[in-house]
This record gives sequence, C-alpha cells and structure tokens, in this order.
Amino acid sequence: MSKNKEYAEKYAVFAMEQMRKYGIPASVTLAQGILESSNGQSRMALNENNHFGIKATPGWIAQGGKYGIYTDDKPNEKFCSYDSVGDSYEHHSKFLVENKRYAECFDLSPDDYKGWTEGLAKAGYASGGNYAQSLQKIIEANGLQKYDRIVMAEMKAKGLETGTGQAVTTNAYSFPVEREEFLFVTSPFGMRTDPMDADKQQMHKGMDIRCKGDAVLATENNGKVVAVNQNAKTAGGKSVTIEYERADGNKIQNTYMHLFSVDVKVGDKVQAGQRLGMSGNTGTRTTGEHLHFGVAQITADGQKRDIDPAIYLADIAQKGNIKLQALHNGNDLLAKYKTEVTATPQETKSQSPEEWMKKLLSSEDSGVGLSGTNDPIMDMVVKAFSSLMMLAVVIDNKNEEEQKEAISEMAGSRKVELTSLLPHMRSCALVIGENNKAVLQADNGTVQVSRELSTVELSRMSATLNNPELSEKSKRMRVAGMVNAIVLSQQASQNFEQGMSEQQSQNEQIRR
Repeated sequence: MSKNKEYAEKYAVFAMEQMRKYGIPASVTLAQGILESSNGQSRMALNENNHFGIKATPGWIAQGGKYGIYTDDKPNEKFCSYDSVGDSYEHHSKFLVENKRYAECFDLSPDDYKGWTEGLAKAGYASGGNYAQSLQKIIEANGLQKYDRIVMAEMKAKGLETGTGQAVTTNAYSFPVEREEFLFVTSPFGMRTDPMDADKQQMHKGMDIRCKGDAVLATENNGKVVAVNQNAKTAGGKSVTIEYERADGNKIQNTYMHLFSVDVKVGDKVQAGQRLGMSGNTGTRTTGEHLHFGVAQITADGQKRDIDPAIYLADIAQKGNIKLQALHNGNDLLAKYKTEVTATPQETKSQSPEEWMKKLLSSEDSGVGLSGTNDPIMDMVVKAFSSLMMLAVVIDNKNEEEQKEAISEMAGSRKVELTSLLPHMRSCALVIGENNKAVLQADNGTVQVSRELSTVELSRMSATLNNPELSEKSKRMRVAGMVNAIVLSQQASQNFEQGMSEQQSQNEQIRR
C-alpha cells in the first residue's frame, strides 16, 4: 500500500467527521494533509500534530495556544501545536470557515472536490503554483473521492445535511475491527488450554479475533492513548492501550496485542473508528495472526480488574446500535450480555455444525478466503473442502459443540485432517494453499506426498462427497480409495525417478 493510501486510511475518520460538520470534502482535507504534512512525516506533523501548516496567530497565543518555531516563508515562524491530530483537523476546518476569502468554497457541493481545490488555490491557501492540480492528482490517484461518497450517502440515509457545524454522532462507537456481519472469535475470555503448551491450562484475559492485515480501531470517542509497546519480541508483541473515562470516575482500558504496526503515540486523543494500527502476528505467545483484544476496568479508587470483552462489546453495540455478532464456534458471545443490558430476551438459537460451516466459509473471515468467488475451479475447491470438513467431523462421534469447534479450527488453519479416514497413514490432510489451490499432504511411512489436486481429481471428489445416494461409510471408503491411489501413484513416480537416477549414476561410473 502506498504512503498516501496509508495516510488516508489512518486519518479518514477525522476528515469524514469534518465533512459532516462543515461541508468540506473529506477527499480535499485528506489530500491537503498528505501534501502539507508529507504523509504525516514532516517535523511539524510529528512534533506538533500540525498537518496543515497553520500558523499561530497572536489571538491563538493570547488564548494559551501552544506553538512551535519553524522556518517556512520566513525563518523562525510560529506554527500551531496541537494535543492530537484530530485537533489539527478541527482547527483546519474552522480556519477555512472563519476566513471570508474561502466563503465561495462553501457555496459548492460537499462532494465537488475539483471546485473546492480550485477555490482554495484561487483564494491563496498555498503560495506555490499548481496547488489545485496537485491536490486533484492526489485525490484521483488514491481514490479519495470514496470518502466523500460514504459521507453523502450516510447523511442522505439519515435525512441530515452536511455543514451544520454540529458533530454528527454516527461514529460514536465502533467494534475493534470492521466487519459486515460478525467477528470470528477464535478464543474467548476464560480458562483454556495453553496454545503454547497443550499440557497446561491458562486464564485467557482477552478475546482473540481472527484478522488478516486489518486496521484495528478505537471503539469510543475521546479516548486517550496511555501505553504503546513497539517491541515485537515481548509476549504480546506490539500493542497499544486506550483509556476511556466514565462519568462515575471509573475508567475502561482497551488493549490491542500482536499488532504488525502501531500508528499512535502515548498522549494522543482518539475517536471511535480511528485507526490505531494494523493487526499482525508479533510476540512470543502467538500461533498465528489475530487480534488479542483485552478490556480492563479501573475503579475510582484505582482497583483494576480484567473483564470479559464480550460484556464491553455488548454494551457499546447497544449504545451505538451496532448489529454485529461475536461468534465463537457458531455461538454469539454477546447475546447473554445483551439480554442483561436490555432486559429483553435475545435470540440465542444455536447453529448446527453445517450451518456454522456455511456461515463461516461464506464470510469475509473465511479461513479458506474464497467467499463470493465467481471462479468455477475455486468454487469446486470450496465445495470439496467444505464437504470433507463435514465428513471429517462426524467420524469420531463428536457432539455438536465439538464438531463446531473442529470446523472453526479447520477453517482457520485452511486444513482438513483426513488421517482418521486412512488409519494406516502416519498423516494425511487436504490444505488450501496461499494460491487457493487444494493440496494433498500425506505420509504413509514410505513416501511423503505434497501435491496439488487436478481439476479432474477435485471434480471426482466433489461428486462423491455430494452424492445423496451414497452413505457416509461409502463416501469415506471412496475418498480413502482416491487418496490412496494418489499416494501410490506418487510413490511409483518417485521410485521410477530414483531408479533412473541410480541407473544414470551407474552409467557414469562405467564411462569412467
């Protein structure tokens, strides 16, 4: 991802809020921030949180406004210093609103980025030439117009108009990662088998959410960054902690662990939906990429205790009218807490293993990662994978909850264990590779096989697994026969190649 797009994703929440309040296109605000702050990396941006090069006026200083000294048009000029980047965005908007020379811009539509960029240049916002063209190039090259469209559609749906000068509380709350339907929780709060040592039990003080390069988000407005760890070699890896104050004197702290990167620093103020960093797999206690989301409550007298994140997420879902679920093995972890919060019975109908599998594999968090594809070959891979999954979970007479747990594990690892189908094998599994191809991995004690299944093999397997006239026993026998045939074929091929190699070596010896 380009630095421009990274900047836009990181600060879009601020630009969109300014568009709601003042009618300034979010695309234009972001493009100005990118240009004026060198993607947030200029000394003024890093030291003063000043992303728009706004100078400190005598009035600003008289009111106690902080400033830094920098050389711009002249040496040793005073520039505004802000407590947070959000404050910089707010001051930038007010700067435009309160200066009459920009008044014509506010007669334009909030999504007319070309008119706005030309109007700003005409009014003398920047001393350099081609300012409008530079902004337009940034906007169009990075698709920043999408943020304008999002705000316009959102305001229209709510019957509101931009530019009222009032904060629009559409983003007062957010879940820690963005999803359309549900969070895929791989490990909830509570006692569990230690993932690093299967012989031990441990108290898991958070909620593990499946991620893959996701932006991790602040969950409420007016949060404060109270801790940042940039050391990837610690147990929790790179992490960030956000604190929210409550009216009764209590505080809530949210901690995000195992991050790939952290985009905020201690002391920053953050708003709901603001990007804090990116999910990753850092730390010494992790077995794969995920977000460990922990919640702690600090009482007014300083007592701190870890609480189940499901309680917290149920609360903000209620306050923010967030419809997302947090599903662990097909069960919504938030449902029982929503019942307590609303005193209204919540629908807690448990999903069957097959329903959970279909829901999971069709979601954006699908471990297979093939949901919504129009590729017939990939569709065949998913069909074979899902059918094998259901075949595998019923072999060992697992109960429904155990079956759903196994489905979650297989979907997350992109791997179906087939050893129980072929007990004479040391190991056997079907794996979905990074290229979304089905690969058979097997070891019969003599030969190790790792081979991509052909279209014909996939077709035969899918036809067998989805034949309603065959019993489960017949399906298992036929699939086992197919796998055996592939392994034996591979073994024969390897034996032939080894024989040819030995013959060639003997011929070389004779020539000498």
